[in-house]
Amino acid sequence: MNNPGSKTDYLRQGNHRLLKEREHDPYHSKRKLKEPAVCPECGAIYHKGRWQWGDALAGAQETRCPACRRMADRVPAAFLSIRGDFYPRHRAEIEALIRNLEEREKQEHPLKRIMAVEEKEGEVLYSFTDAHLARGVGEALHNAYEGELEYRYTDEDILLRVRWQR
Repeated sequence: MNNPGSKTDYLRQGNHRLLKEREHDPYHSKRKLKEPAVCPECGAIYHKGRWQWGDALAGAQETRCPACRRMADRVPAAFLSIRGDFYPRHRAEIEALIRNLEEREKQEHPLKRIMAVEEKEGEVLYSFTDAHLARGVGEALHNAYEGELEYRYTDEDILLRVRWQR
């Protein structure tokens, strides 16, 4: 269902429109925070209208950033499921690819983080604080190793589910 006047962004794979992602994340403030602010948990600062890394400015108020709030509440923005016989044989290089991508993204965007990694019944499940990071990791896996890549954005869960297998 579309909400009139809501911002939308289309998730894409190549030139194909896959699904529509709506900007309605309950962990992002609907109003601008009073600046300057600093997250007491991770040290990210809110300055010039966005969360970023840097030194806390004088008089900064302490406000937990959306990523730290998600982690404390254990409410991911996205999941990435990895399945198939390929993963166990290439586990170290796949994990390195994922961690390197997370580190590169997190340097510019403090809200993009891996929350947890779980293994169960032939599947590895990554949870993320940001849907775009999960999508980017899925695309990186697909570009590096091919396989099958699927995205599913659910209105009910308000999150993105990415599945890659090979």
